[in-house]
Amino acid sequence: MRGLFTAGVTDVMMENGITYDLAVGVSAGVLFGCNYKSWQPGRAIRYNLTYCKNPHYGTFRSLFRSGDMYETEFCYETVPFRKDPFDSKTFRENPMEFWAVCTNLETGAPLYRKLEQGDRRDVRWMIASAAMPLVSRIVRIGWYELLDGGVSDSIPLKFAESRGCTKNVVVLTQPEGYVKERNPLMPLMRLQLRKYPEFLRTAEKRHEVYNAETAYAAEREQEGAAFVIRPEEALGISRVEKDPEELLRVYMMGRRVMTERMPELLKFLGR
Repeated sequence: MRGLFTAGVTDVMMENGITYDLAVGVSAGVLFGCNYKSWQPGRAIRYNLTYCKNPHYGTFRSLFRSGDMYETEFCYETVPFRKDPFDSKTFRENPMEFWAVCTNLETGAPLYRKLEQGDRRDVRWMIASAAMPLVSRIVRIGWYELLDGGVSDSIPLKFAESRGCTKNVVVLTQPEGYVKERNPLMPLMRLQLRKYPEFLRTAEKRHEVYNAETAYAAEREQEGAAFVIRPEEALGISRVEKDPEELLRVYMMGRRVMTERMPELLKFLGR
């Protein structure tokens, strides 16, 4: 739910008519970022406020009943295709490339997938990108077995640069100076995912990779090649927050930060 900070940031960008050639999202960054390609500002905060107290939405009941803390049928079928429709048509027609990052369980490496249709097949890749270990089932797509992209590449700035992007906007959900520590749940992960040693090796080093990636983003920011947006302080919100006031607080923080920095962003983009 720290991703609602990002949703606030991107909603303000859309409201100001800012478009990009390419976007790449990881985990919640994919689930909420897809609304940029479908050009639906306000959708992410709307459906989160509406369904945050639903028993199928981020609860241990859902985890015990379905194997996913966010029940797949409700969150990725009922909500986006019936209750709060995702605009697949606009998604398809928008020329902006949109990529999801997943982690390949067999290799432990990040897997980048371009999403072009906004259909149920693309949604499967979004589910995989956001499937947190321990509280999500493994997502199988073709011959791939996948989980949370944040395990292998939380901040895919180098990937965007490899696609030819020379001016990159990076949205982080941790404040400047944040240092990720080793995951205290690794013993449980080693037990649950013991069949996937390469994934576990990647997960063991996730904090090191994350800290290196934040350092690289700061370096590119100093060089004028990246524009980094961060919260001014720790967001202080649970990954599965159920309080609508807390969700709205974090979303509004993202809106405020982006509104205040809009002149800088426009200058960076040469507009």
